[in-house]
Amino acid sequence: MSPAGLAYLRVMVLVYVATFFFGAALVLGTLASAVRAMVVPRGLPSFIARAVFEVLRGLLRPLMGGRDGDYARRDRVMAAYAPVGLLVLPLVWLILVLAGYTCMYWSLGARPWRDAFTLSGSSLLTLGFASAKSLPTLALAFTEAATGIGLLALLISYLPTLYATFNRRELAVALLEVRADSPPSGANLIRRYHRIGWDGGLTQVWKDWETWFADLEETHTSLAALAFFRSPQPDRSWVTAAGAVLDGAALRTSTVDGPRDPEADLCLRAGYLALRHIATFYDIPHDSDPPPDGPISVTREEYEEVCRELEEAGVPLKADRDQAWRDFAGWRVNYDTVLIGLAALTMAPSALWSSDRDASFRRPPLLPRRGRKPRESTDGEDRSVDGLPTPTDGGGRD
Repeated sequence: MSPAGLAYLRVMVLVYVATFFFGAALVLGTLASAVRAMVVPRGLPSFIARAVFEVLRGLLRPLMGGRDGDYARRDRVMAAYAPVGLLVLPLVWLILVLAGYTCMYWSLGARPWRDAFTLSGSSLLTLGFASAKSLPTLALAFTEAATGIGLLALLISYLPTLYATFNRRELAVALLEVRADSPPSGANLIRRYHRIGWDGGLTQVWKDWETWFADLEETHTSLAALAFFRSPQPDRSWVTAAGAVLDGAALRTSTVDGPRDPEADLCLRAGYLALRHIATFYDIPHDSDPPPDGPISVTREEYEEVCRELEEAGVPLKADRDQAWRDFAGWRVNYDTVLIGLAALTMAPSALWSSDRDASFRRPPLLPRRGRKPRESTDGEDRSVDGLPTPTDGGGRD
């Protein structure tokens, strides 16, 4: 063989080897994405899943009518967003696996590219109209068939789990409408229980929602699409429900006169920790250790208006209103930024002190980028007292 022919042969061998390893990397990367998104019970970033949901949201954005468009129209579009994304994602995975195996078949001698593509499609979908002609390609065909069946099985097993979790979340959201109206608010929650003469019943509310927040954190970081599944009723949202309960607990602890309710404190801590972890997963910047006197989106005038409404309803309030405001603001600062950020991310319906606020940062990506962290506190000081704020320290504690 001539030197030129030998050089050409070496180049082609390198091309075949590089093409094989490129295809193998594409398949392995796709399988890793599927495992991260559907198997691992932890909030792990998945580039493919993030890309699919971001592209889909970009395609749907013109249908929403912009920021000032009709909410009913935006809600209808967003109601289809997460389900469509979940159907598109496995299709993208299958396409990537198809492309990866096509490259490997071509590098092993299935040429031209049309034959390699035909063999890959036949193996992936277990159609059987194209057969491998060598032992290596036959072995690849077996693995590709198993991969295709495995991806479909993952989707089939994933959907019932997701919808069962969704139903569990929405049951509490629906029950909150009975207690806090729709859209819900913390003041309505307190006023309703006082009106029926069952102020002590709020203790059970805080207990139930402490459990709800713990479940929310686990499910909404391991099942990434779940955050974008909207409530059956357009005026309900898991974000605004969380905000109403947290505001109610903060008002009960800081402003309402009466014996201290430790369950309200625990509910507040469970709530803001859950929202922070979910916000971290979605790359929403926030201070993990805000100062008690940090800024919040609720103004003193808005707070006083709610206090007047509670007084008119006969709810006893603490005499020192200035200290009550400082205590309320100190609790609210723990979840203010993340609550508003999640409301903006999910396009939640308008509700008092949550989705009626403007987010002060650019919309974050729909799924987290690897290596990014939310803004941390700079002082590093531990201000906690047994992990819970005291009723006079203004909150803002971890």
